[in-house]
This record gives sequence, C-alpha cells and structure tokens, in this order.
Amino acid sequence: MSRFILKRFLGLIPTLLIIVILSFWVIRWAPGSPFLSERALSPEIQSALEARYGFNETMGTQLWKYLEGLLHGDLGLSTKYPERSVRSIIADGFPSTFLLGLVSLIWALVFGIGTGLFAALKQNRWPDHLAMGVSMVGLSVPTFVLGPLLILVFSLQLGWLPPAGWGGWEHVVLPSFTLGTVYGAYIARLTRAGVLEVLHSEYVLTAKAKGLKKRTIIFRHILRGGLIPVITFLGPATAHLMVGSVVVEKIFDTPGIGPYFVDAAFNRDYFLVMGVILLYSVFLLFMNFVVDVLYTILDPRVNYEA
Repeated sequence: MSRFILKRFLGLIPTLLIIVILSFWVIRWAPGSPFLSERALSPEIQSALEARYGFNETMGTQLWKYLEGLLHGDLGLSTKYPERSVRSIIADGFPSTFLLGLVSLIWALVFGIGTGLFAALKQNRWPDHLAMGVSMVGLSVPTFVLGPLLILVFSLQLGWLPPAGWGGWEHVVLPSFTLGTVYGAYIARLTRAGVLEVLHSEYVLTAKAKGLKKRTIIFRHILRGGLIPVITFLGPATAHLMVGSVVVEKIFDTPGIGPYFVDAAFNRDYFLVMGVILLYSVFLLFMNFVVDVLYTILDPRVNYEA
C-alpha cells in the first residue's frame, strides 16, 4: 500500500512541471501586453518596466528563472498591482475562496449522496422520480441564474441573509448553496447509479440473508461500493470548488481569488494568471491522488502495483 501511494505521489511532480511549462508558453504567446493602456508609454518607461519583470530576456531564460523562483516559493510580481507579489495576493484571497469551496463541498455531498441514496432505495417510485427531478433542476439552472434568484428571495424579499459581502457565517450560506448545488446534482445522479449497481449484488444479498440491520447494510456494504463513481467525480470537482468560482465570487462580492483572476486575465497579468493556474493544478493533482488512494480502500479489487 505504501509503495502504491509513494509511486502515485511521485508521479505528480513531472505532471505539474509539464502543466507549468505549457501554461507559461501559452500565456506568453497570447496577443497583447501587460503594459498596454490608453495612454502610450514612452520607450524609456516601457524598457524599464520590461527589465523590472524580466520581459526583456529570452523566453527560455524567463521560464528558467520562473521555475527557479517556484522552488523558493516565489510566484513573481503582479503587473496589475506592482506594489504586491503574486504570493501575497493569493494568500489574501485564498482563505475566503477555500472556506467558500469547503462549505460548498459539504453541501454538495450532503445533498447529492442523500438524494441519490434516497432515490435508489425507492427505485421507479414517486420518491425516485421526485429526487431525480430535483437533481435535474440543479443541473439545468446555471450559477449566474441561481445566485441572483437566491438573493431576490432570501435577501431582498425575506431579509434572512445578506445579499453580498463577507464576514460572518451568514455571508457564506447563499454563495455556498449556489456553488455547491450543481455539483450536488451530479453527485445525486452518480450515487443513484452506483447504489443501484451494487444493490442486488451477491455480497449485499448475503448480508440481507444474514439478518443484518438495514442501516448496517446501507452504510457498510451498499455505500462502500455505490460511492465509487462519486469518488471519481470528486477529484476535479473538489479542486474546482476549493479554488472557487469566478462567477459566484463576482455575484456575491466575495473577497476571494476569483476577482483577481478576472482582472489578471483582462490585464495580461502573466504572473498572477500563472499563480492561479498553479494553485488550481496543485489542487487538481492532489485530489486525483486522493481519489486513487480511496479507490484502494473502497474497492479491494484495485491492484496496488497497477
């Protein structure tokens, strides 16, 4: 088991290196410049800015220096916010983004697994159709529609929750519900399909024949095999939730990474864009690594040496 985990973990390093190199070249080849503005800069100022950020060197030299900086935890300087480093910007926005993603993930799991399990146990009856209808609504309504609807109902009409901003727990509810609902809907459908697949399997029928309690059969036998499709989906989904959603953070005025990323993309802030891409890639690779490990726990048929 430990050899399997170590092998999977070491495999993340070259993958991350390839992502960084490809992202660096693609961003630099994109048209435009971080120093373009309505007011043209003098050649002297343009040259000084390029020298400050190292843009006057060859692309190979810039890439090598960037990789060197990453080894020391240096993500470069922002061209949009010249007085701040990319690391400080991400450090400021990450706690809010992480909290939003974490609460959204909890809501998605509770809603998705609960709805999917309920539907599978009531297969082809009205509770099944109702649960799947609710999940279909969750899949069909985009976040930029659901968010304003929640603000209209729970903030402007009922006055229960604040429409935007960030502070106490009440500011987390609406954006987390908005962000997590669509993922919860996917999880619900995957859970239903996975549970139905194992519901009539031999080991579940054996557990029933032994007279085990229904709760024990569900949590010890059915869910263990039925959640395998959900675990597969949770790898990229969790990474996306933890890094946050640009749309949701814009709607609810959340002080996370999303608004910075939007500004960086529009202003060709190369290092800030690279910093956010790197953060997302680390989360994505790590969560896929966790998924591989969970597979070995949930499914004993997985070969550790594979």
